Amino acid sequence: MTDWVRALRVLRVLSLLTITSVTTLMVPEPSSAQVAPGDAAAVLLRTAIEFEAQGDGDLARALYLHISERYPGTVAADEALERLIRPGAERSDRMSRLELPVFGTLYGLWLGVAVPAALGAGSSEAYGAGLLAGVPLGLFSALAAQRSQQYTEGQARAISWGGIWGSWQGQGWTDLLGIGQDEVCSQYGCYQTDNNSEEVLTAMILGGLAGIATGAVIARNPVRSGVSSAAQGGSTWGTIYGGMLASALDGDDGGDSDGVLLASLLGGNAGLFAGELLGSSYDVSRSRVRLMNLGALGGGLVGLGIDLLTRPGDNAVIAIPLVSSVTGLAIATVATRGHDGVPGSAPGGGDGLSLLGYSDGGWRLGTPMPIPTAIPIDLDDGRPDWVPGLRFELFRARF
Repeated sequence: MTDWVRALRVLRVLSLLTITSVTTLMVPEPSSAQVAPGDAAAVLLRTAIEFEAQGDGDLARALYLHISERYPGTVAADEALERLIRPGAERSDRMSRLELPVFGTLYGLWLGVAVPAALGAGSSEAYGAGLLAGVPLGLFSALAAQRSQQYTEGQARAISWGGIWGSWQGQGWTDLLGIGQDEVCSQYGCYQTDNNSEEVLTAMILGGLAGIATGAVIARNPVRSGVSSAAQGGSTWGTIYGGMLASALDGDDGGDSDGVLLASLLGGNAGLFAGELLGSSYDVSRSRVRLMNLGALGGGLVGLGIDLLTRPGDNAVIAIPLVSSVTGLAIATVATRGHDGVPGSAPGGGDGLSLLGYSDGGWRLGTPMPIPTAIPIDLDDGRPDWVPGLRFELFRARF
């Protein structure tokens, strides 16, 4: 197939997508001249089948994915989804196949360490057994789920982010409510100890499993990659902005830790729902969400640079990056209004969990997402212990 022929086919696909999108959205009230969503989906489906018959599987699969996500509930969407998940069919995005198994492996690794730590295990054998059981269990469970359901990228991300988000919520609310903490009183007053690591780890495990189950329920219906990415980005920036705002408004040096944690938890949940709502309402694409995340990150780094140059007061040192990050997010949102289009993946695409990534022969910038982890420490008596924490990935490569 020559490049000219393929270019003409791509142009035809874009023309069809434009015509069907405009004709189904431009008339707000029912009209006999308006093209119904089912008819528009049927036109696209026939075109995709024709491309597949001519051997152009990439374009066909991209159209099948677009139909299944953009026109749910129609006969054409059901047939497109069947063609996407039929045995032996390749997926248009390799990340659709890899995201869930990769997450399952990492989550199994996390459980292999977290479960023994939550049970108070003090021997290396317990952690070794946990890793030997957790990693294969997570990997094979994810592979089995992917084979049986053939999750799209958006559905897989709803499950994986549900596990990460549930773990963070379990940790945050357990710390905030002081579950498992002991109160010690002396002549100088009373205070709570921070020896509740086992309770926090238990809450993270239960929260993560609950998040995975919730994501699996959501994934029973079509989930566009742009919607899941918007929910992911919204929850992350909501958490960061909530904590920064609470710190900036607090008059004490260092801020009220409970107030900052509460603001982060509430801000993250608000961002999660706001991202999902905006992503579904405005048909936001995954690539646009990444650009918006990059704008927020770049704005925050500019604010950090201003802090280093001007050395402002305690509250301003947080307020400046907060304002600049929100400004960067707003600018990126306005500047990328024309970037929403046919779902697909670009070279260097990936899961967006790291700041810099390399895959499929290309580089990409993303937003480093917080990932729950267990941090080993040594107690005063020399015994090893684990405390819950978060980590951020700055670089990830896939060859």
